[in-house]
Amino acid sequence: MRTRHIVGAAVAALAIPLTFALPAQSHGYISTPPSRAALCGAEVVTDCGEIQWEPQSVEGPKGFPAAGPSDGTICAGGNSRFAELDDPRGGAWPTTAVTAGQQLTFTWTFTARHATTSFTYYLTKPGYDARQPITRSSLELTPFLTVPYNGRQVPSTVSHTATIPSGRTGHQVVVSVWEIADTGNAFYSCTDVRF
Repeated sequence: MRTRHIVGAAVAALAIPLTFALPAQSHGYISTPPSRAALCGAEVVTDCGEIQWEPQSVEGPKGFPAAGPSDGTICAGGNSRFAELDDPRGGAWPTTAVTAGQQLTFTWTFTARHATTSFTYYLTKPGYDARQPITRSSLELTPFLTVPYNGRQVPSTVSHTATIPSGRTGHQVVVSVWEIADTGNAFYSCTDVRF
């Protein structure tokens, strides 16, 4: 009997430090084409602050664009810990080359598989100045792609293929939103593209 209590106490004592040693609950981000968070996580872009260790953690309030993060904090999901994602870096974020009308596949990588409401994809308006932070006024607020998920749980990766809208030139930004079904939050991802 005494042995059982000793073993139980030892297991409990080991579990506490392990719990604190594990990383914070993680979630997901766009890995291809590389989002700002993915570029920071891969150290392609430096001076990214905490996001370099947590590219999957850009979580903020859901309901975008009617609600959600405030203007100028959209790429960081309104989370000041990841404010480096909102910094336009003088328009110097690395871009993925695209052509209007082409098919482009966005792949999300998940580290926590939440029940999901939807995925939505927005593009900056013609004339967007890549030296400025993302605001609602700089985005077309009608998504160019919406993928309903109806509360299903995501697998470890999900890909969505969209036709890239026309009428854009130069450096533009895709804002992608993964809306969670059973919490008040969503995950935000900004991907820089060049037409």
